[in-house]
This record gives sequence, C-alpha cells and structure tokens, in this order.
Amino acid sequence: MQGIFQGESKMAEIIRGKGVISGIAMGKIMLAGQNLDGYLVNYEPEDKETEKKKAQDALTAVAEILRESIEKLKSKDMKEQAAIMEAHRMMVQDPMMADNIMAKIEELGNAPKAVLKAAEEQAVMFEQMEDEYFAARAVDLRDVGKRVAKYILGVKEPEIGDEKVILCGREIEPSVIAGMETEKIAGVLLGSGSTTAHAVIIAKARAIPTIVGLNKEDRIDRIADGDHVIMDGERGEIVVNPAPEDIASYDEKIKKQKELAAHYAALKDLPAVTTDGVKVDLMANIGTHMDVDNALNYGAEGVGLFRSEFVFMGRQDIPTEEDQFKAYKEAIEKCKGKLCVIRTMDIGGDKPLPYLNIPEEENPFLGYRAVRISLQRRDLFLPQLKAILRAGVYGKAAIMIPMIINVAEFKKVKEFIEEAKLELAHEGKAYSDDVQVGIMVETPAAAIMTPVLAKYVDFFSIGTNDLVQYTLAVDRGNANISYLYNHFNPAVLRLVQRTISSARENGIWAGMCGEMASDPNAAVLLMAMGISELSMSAPSIPRVKEKIRSISSVKAKEILADVMAMEDGDDIRNYLQKILG
Repeated sequence: MQGIFQGESKMAEIIRGKGVISGIAMGKIMLAGQNLDGYLVNYEPEDKETEKKKAQDALTAVAEILRESIEKLKSKDMKEQAAIMEAHRMMVQDPMMADNIMAKIEELGNAPKAVLKAAEEQAVMFEQMEDEYFAARAVDLRDVGKRVAKYILGVKEPEIGDEKVILCGREIEPSVIAGMETEKIAGVLLGSGSTTAHAVIIAKARAIPTIVGLNKEDRIDRIADGDHVIMDGERGEIVVNPAPEDIASYDEKIKKQKELAAHYAALKDLPAVTTDGVKVDLMANIGTHMDVDNALNYGAEGVGLFRSEFVFMGRQDIPTEEDQFKAYKEAIEKCKGKLCVIRTMDIGGDKPLPYLNIPEEENPFLGYRAVRISLQRRDLFLPQLKAILRAGVYGKAAIMIPMIINVAEFKKVKEFIEEAKLELAHEGKAYSDDVQVGIMVETPAAAIMTPVLAKYVDFFSIGTNDLVQYTLAVDRGNANISYLYNHFNPAVLRLVQRTISSARENGIWAGMCGEMASDPNAAVLLMAMGISELSMSAPSIPRVKEKIRSISSVKAKEILADVMAMEDGDDIRNYLQKILG
C-alpha cells in the first residue's frame, strides 16, 4: 500500500469525526463539489425569453441524463442508487420547480442564477424544518439545481485518474457518488453530520467507508485537495498525510478487515441462535422498499421497521392510497414470505410536512406527532391503513403504531382498522385479514403499562431511541448532555425487561427496533431477557449474529443477573465490554 502514498512528505495529522460506515481506506483526497462562481461571473445572459428556453432545455436534458444514469445503475442491479437518482429526476421534472425557475428568470434575467436561487429557496425551506431527514433532502435539491445550472454553463465534471480517491466535502452531492464507479471511491468524508443524507445512503449500499460530522470546529478545512489520507470508518479517525509507520499499521488492519468481511459473509444464511439453541430473529430497519434487497444481503430475516413516513416526504401533497399500496406491496413481496412490519406515519412537530399545515411547536418531541395526528386526521390515517391491509395480501405484513401511551388510543386505532376493512370490502378490493397490529413502546408510560397493553396488542417493538431520551430527560441531539444518553442506564433496562416480560406472560412477542438492538453486547442482555426479535440497520446484523452465536443462554442469564444488580449505566457498559469484548 505504501506505493500510493509516494511523493512529498508532510507532517501527519489526526482528525476525528463520526464513523457511520465501517471499514478502513487509503487514498488521495478529491474535494467534491465544483465552485461555479467563476463560471457565473463570465456568463453573459440574453433576453428573458431566451434564458427561459435555456432553462427549460436544461431541465429536459438533465432529466434525460438522469434517466440514462438510472438505467445504467439498474443494469448493474444497483437498485437503491437508481431509486435516489429517480428521486432527483422527479425533482427536475417537478412543475413547481420549473415555475419557480421561470419566476426567478423574470426577476434576475439570468438562467443559471435563477436555477440556483430557486433550488436554494426550496432547500432552505426544508432546512428550516430542523429535521435530519429534511436537511438531507435539502442537499438533493441543491444537487439538482447545480446539475441544471452546470448544463446551462457548459461545465464538465472533473476527471478521475487511475488511483482510488477519497471524496471529501462539506456537502457531497448524491449524483457525484452515484455517477462514479464504486472501484474508484476508497472512502467518503462528509462535513455534514447527517446519516440520512443520500450521499451516505449510496455509500452504505456500496459498503464505502464513510465519516461524517467534519464541519464541527471546521475540521474539514484541515483536509486539502490531493492530501493522502487513511480513514477508519468505524472509529471516525482520519490520518492526513500518514507516516510510513502509520501506513504499515493500517495495512495490517486492512488485511484483518478483509478476513472479517469474509467471515461475516459466511454467516449470512446462518440463524442467530445461541450455543444451546435459543434463537433470536434478526430483522432490518428500512426507509423505503428499495432497502429490502440490501437488508437480505446482510442476512436479515425480514423487516422489523418500515419507516412509512419516508413515503410521505419529498412530496407536494398527501400520497394516495394507491401510492402507498405500491410501496408497501413491493417491500412485502421482496421479503418473500418473511415478516414486514410497517410503522404508520411518525410525522409531527419534529418532522413537519408543509402540506399538512402542522403548527410549529416549542417542544415537538412532546407534542402533536405520530398517532396523535393519525387519530385526528382521517384523511391521512384511513388511506394508509387500507394500503397496508391491501399489501398484506402479497406476503406477511404487520402494522405498528408509534407513540401509543394508553389503551384508549389503541382501541381507537383498532376502530380505524375495522373501518378500513369495511371500506375495502365495500370497494371490492382484496385485503388481508391476517395482519398483526402492535405498538412501539417508546415512552415510559407505555413501558409501565405493558402488562395492560399486552392484552390488546399482537406484539411490542421497543423503540429505544425515544425511550432512552424520554426516560432520562436527555435530548439525544444535544451535544452538551450526550454523555448522559446511555441505553444501559438501569432505569432503561428495567423498562425494557418489564416490556419483554409482559409480552411473554401474555403470549405475544416482543422485539426492538431502536439503536440499542444493533449493539452486540446489548443483544446478549436482550436475548437473556427473552426478546424474540431485534431489528437494526442491515450492516449491523452480522456483528449481532456473531455475538449471539458465540454464547449460551445460560451464560447470558448469568451476565444479565450481574447487570441488573448494578447501579450505573457506565459501569454496566464497561462490565459488558470486559466480559463480552
């Protein structure tokens, strides 16, 4: 590997970010994102009608370029990337986008500037929603605007040589990664901290090591175009202009990484079963139906969380029953008879949608969201329930209701489901009468009431992301108190254990779909508590599977007994690390 780092030596520097896609990579930095300022200064606009025609021609041409790119990606079975580019093509073809551009040309008389301004205004609107998902979509809008502007300006994409590159930028347009051969990209360094950015999603689908969060303290500015870099996507560590001893050390790590990847690949079709025969189903969390194929490649035994709100996002209006039916049906079919748990829309003050006209709230996590909206918005809830019931005909489906805090809410949900069935029967549409209905246990109220709730539901799925923050009164996005956010806190563990016990005592199953499920050491405790199912991001499945297969349930219960006698979350984490590695 040392050959790729030949040339003028500089002082090595270590920079840290947040590792989101594990793996070690070496390569030369290629700064992503071309600055168009110089091109815009030299651009000479013509009359407004000509400028409008240029913009319209560019929109048509870019849509065709994207179509060709989508077909190319599909031919390589890169369905997820193709779907992201399809979303870009829809943005380019959006009549509202075209209208905004034409209005800006009337104002500015300059086609490329009008395109960039129209895209920027829409992007800013998304960013003001203060939601990670929408902030990531703002990047997509800017990407599309830049593509169209570059076409008008005649700007060509930078060429890559034979050497692998590590892409680096404050924001990296998804099209940049999607348009490059995987073999050309060693890694991705992203200034943004978003893990839902399409650039990150594409990198994850291609298993490209990725580190985010480098905008903090302007760490990204310390990385220059052409720098040689070693990056560790698990630890979030970046070595800029490494010394020979650094290179030698990481060469050995890369060798072990390849061996581990081969080991995990061999686990793909094996069950997550302890040495004494206790099995846990390992499922995947997905955002769209396009994620299912990737999940199955990692050995997922179905889908434990389909975040249906993604079907509602990036649109100008409420998706129809038919729109939703198609998305759910495809996900269920891809699961090939394995369970697909679809969570009803978890939208609200923290994830607002412009077309829902939900007022801004001071404390959205405690506000008007999820089932609280669904029960008051028949126009939203009934079509979604009907779509899921119809899709259930094509496989094994379940409905999961978020943010339930009492029995009365769940009874109202069941009334809606019965109404949905009656409407479908009246309309002559086929639907499944064998769709389980469960709830997310993500509030202390729900966890405490699980002995009662278990009498009414078909299953529990513990959403630890919210359960931890609500139980500990710790905003998981607040860096000042992030050290307090710990799913091993004894209060959290007691609520989790209570939920699992309540399920088993009432003959229903309990799963988990929060981040805790992807922690291998936590998985040992959860298995010992009697959990039936763990759902997580697909790349986490092999690590959790290996941990469960390496231990007996008897030993796990001994560890659980020790843990439940402990008083501090950090002590528990350290103890598990010592015992389990």
